[in-house]
Amino acid sequence: MRCPYCGSLDTQVKDSRPTDDSASIRRRRVCPDCGGRFTTFERVQLRELTVVKRSGRRTPFDRDKLQTSIEVALRKRAVAPERIERMVNGIVRQLESSGDSEITSSAIGELVMEGLKSLDDVAYVRFASVYKNFREARDFEEILGQLGADEDGAGGASAPARSDD
Repeated sequence: MRCPYCGSLDTQVKDSRPTDDSASIRRRRVCPDCGGRFTTFERVQLRELTVVKRSGRRTPFDRDKLQTSIEVALRKRAVAPERIERMVNGIVRQLESSGDSEITSSAIGELVMEGLKSLDDVAYVRFASVYKNFREARDFEEILGQLGADEDGAGGASAPARSDD
């Protein structure tokens, strides 16, 4: 593993342990050349996935991009990082076990919407506004109406109390 500080290729593992959900291995590493310490994560990858964009363009699936987009929707929300990690792991597992090596970006978006809906209502609306390209206030009213109807019928997740930060 290349050292992120000096670029040396000779780094040593000092400690390895599974993450809380046992979906990956966390490794603490040290560089003998510069003394820099850093952490890496090792995950199982069942297959190479390709994302088919709406334009028809194909790009390799990027787990970090998925996690970043979820974290943006959850910015300043009281959701534990472990819950976010579990959600990302669940989405990746669903994609890898689908049997298809090519996944549409809309299928990924729907899985994210489904996960956020059960995790945090505000993040769900934030993500929906970008994913569904909201243009008018009416678009927000519709998604909020659906969210309210789901909570009335199925006892859906409610948003945590607001904090003034």
